[in-house]
Amino acid sequence: MKHRHDVTFGGSGLDRAAEVRGDAAALDRMLAGLDARILPVWRGKPAVDASGALAWLPRGHRGLAEASEAPILLGRDETRTWFAADVSGWEPETPADTLGAFFDPSEQHHPAIEGARFVELRGAVGGFDALAAELAATAKAVLGWHVSHRFCSACGAPSEIAEAGWQRRCPACGTRHFPRTDPVVIMLVVRGDRLLLGRAPYWPERMYSLLAGFVEPGETMEAAVRREVFEETAVRVGDVRYLACQPWPFPSSLMLGCIGQAETEAITLDPVELADAVWITREEAAEVMRGAHARIGPPREGAIARFLIDAWLRDRLE
Repeated sequence: MKHRHDVTFGGSGLDRAAEVRGDAAALDRMLAGLDARILPVWRGKPAVDASGALAWLPRGHRGLAEASEAPILLGRDETRTWFAADVSGWEPETPADTLGAFFDPSEQHHPAIEGARFVELRGAVGGFDALAAELAATAKAVLGWHVSHRFCSACGAPSEIAEAGWQRRCPACGTRHFPRTDPVVIMLVVRGDRLLLGRAPYWPERMYSLLAGFVEPGETMEAAVRREVFEETAVRVGDVRYLACQPWPFPSSLMLGCIGQAETEAITLDPVELADAVWITREEAAEVMRGAHARIGPPREGAIARFLIDAWLRDRLE
């Protein structure tokens, strides 16, 4: 697919500087450099400034005081070295009751970070360029992994951050742990000029998307597409072709975008997975993308589902 690098969260060409992650002296020099900038992340929400851009802070800024561990190295470019720090130890004066929801609309304002606020990445990413999107996705995914993997899965002892944030090591048994990425297939299931959409039971009203599901151990991507579609809708899929992928840090997936040719049309829902599934025509899909459809809203800005449907409508899948 010619335009696969246009997918949000990927394709910026970020130099992740993996070769220096294990060099403590080099990391100290990079972090102490005048070009170093740190992105504060609070409970998975990056800080953005008044313009909606990521709010980067210099080392030693008071907004980083609540960080309990050293910043993780995100990467570098010609002008900057980029880090991220988890400042979840800060407690806002007014806690939000939407934290942990599918989409958290609340914003938190740290008193030491003037003009900035912590926001849900799903809602903010539409205003980022490719570099900012990749940096934000990397920060959210890696910091989230540290929060959920504080103990060694081999012996149960507390593990320690290592390799500039890209490993955890167990001081008790020596096991090394690496950030997790889960492969997920997401598919344009088509039959002629019709497209299959579904909605999960917990999604907001009017939200539909392409069907998706995790790839199981020992399973190919193509087999996962066929299995997931049949499990959720009883629709049989024949030919499957890869299109594009997207890192998706909610919390730690790699979305493998595919197109699958449906061989059957009748839908039988798995009510645990889906609240509804429908076939829509190409004309209806265009209405959905314009926000003009009576029942179905457009996929969220930045999601690979939106990118794939738009490419299908524009005949840009080759």
